[in-house]
Amino acid sequence: MMESVQQTITRVSQELNCSATSLRVAEHLDRHDELRLLRQEFLIPKISDLPPSDLSLVDGSEDCIYFAGNSLGLQPKNAKKYIEEELEKWATIGVHGHLKGSRPWAWAEDTLEELMAKIVGAKPEEVVLMNGLTVNLHLLMLSFYKPSPKRYKILLEDKAFPSDHYAIESQIRLRGLDVTDSMLIIKPRQGEDTIRTEDIVSVIEREGDAIALVMLSGVQYYTGQLFNMEAITSAGHAKNTNKIRIVCFIQYVNSGAGGLAGAYIHEKHAHSVKPTLMGWWGHNLKTRFLMNNEMELQPGVKGFRLSNQPFLLVCPLQASLEIFNRTSMKDLRRKSVLLTGYLEYLIRHYYTKDPSAPDKPSVHIITPSDPQQRGCQLSLCFSCPIRTVFQELEKRGVACDMREPNVLRVAPVPLYNSFTDVHRFITALGSASRNMFSAVK
Repeated sequence: MMESVQQTITRVSQELNCSATSLRVAEHLDRHDELRLLRQEFLIPKISDLPPSDLSLVDGSEDCIYFAGNSLGLQPKNAKKYIEEELEKWATIGVHGHLKGSRPWAWAEDTLEELMAKIVGAKPEEVVLMNGLTVNLHLLMLSFYKPSPKRYKILLEDKAFPSDHYAIESQIRLRGLDVTDSMLIIKPRQGEDTIRTEDIVSVIEREGDAIALVMLSGVQYYTGQLFNMEAITSAGHAKNTNKIRIVCFIQYVNSGAGGLAGAYIHEKHAHSVKPTLMGWWGHNLKTRFLMNNEMELQPGVKGFRLSNQPFLLVCPLQASLEIFNRTSMKDLRRKSVLLTGYLEYLIRHYYTKDPSAPDKPSVHIITPSDPQQRGCQLSLCFSCPIRTVFQELEKRGVACDMREPNVLRVAPVPLYNSFTDVHRFITALGSASRNMFSAVK
């Protein structure tokens, strides 16, 4: 039986004969981290390079505390090298770059799909790299959202990522339907921060005959809740509702801002679901360049491609996927559970609300405490103004993410963040809190 996070922290502190909150615990966990060398494959900004840093408060020569991987992942070191290779190829051989080199532009993305399939647990023929996330949402909804007079609703969560929400709205309007009537938005119960799985399943069971499509994020971007996709998918299948899966890579897969996104369609739909919109990149590669204007559509998700992918966007994605290929999702997940759990442990130790000190800053973690119901992100609500907390952390070399109205999102990423990063964050938060507490007094 695996240790809980608290058991691990307690055991290590006892072995070291130190407090559970000591830096020595973090350093010990880092020494025993089997993935620690992967950090060397990324470029970590220095504190002095971050615009908001106040060098009177911190040492600018140190690495920043980068907890914003849920918003934009760090740059893999090989990304620049690969981009420069392609620019050089373009400069020296021009049009021949379509067919020559280590990543011929005519099928550059194809060479990465096996690596991508490994990450998402699918077969290479079930995944595709193309476009951006919202474009892919539209392409798949055009084929999977087939409303009828009785079955026309789309189920989504409250506070869905805005682009997802807007895509759903526009697809409903495109069919001439009423948005208010057709969007079935599920919210947390009164007084709760996240949505219970049983409530989602209950809505599907109750409204299923009217639901044409279920579209939920894997991890809810605002709260950090990881949805139980197996239970939700099973409930949807029982009611014959469709569900689509799109993958965004700019965050944890580190493909850069505006990077390529991915899409997945199960092989069982390979010959039954066709793209509504077509382009020549959905044509069979073997006959694509015959240019006879007779579509030979690739089966499954490959047929949804419209045009060749920007080769400069393939490069950072390749650099990142090669790093992923040095480990496994199982090992990344194991570290992530401990890393985020350690962060949660320290926050609860220092910032649980104390009735005897009502003016002292406290933190409410709205992300589920159960590791099986969250990713690596924790969403924090503070008793003091969130923007002030955010600004004070930024001054101290912390890169994280503030979301209106009152959440600070912090995400220690197992590929490149360390346990020492977590301890440094808590130290920075302590300094920021003392500053705010003094200001209040």
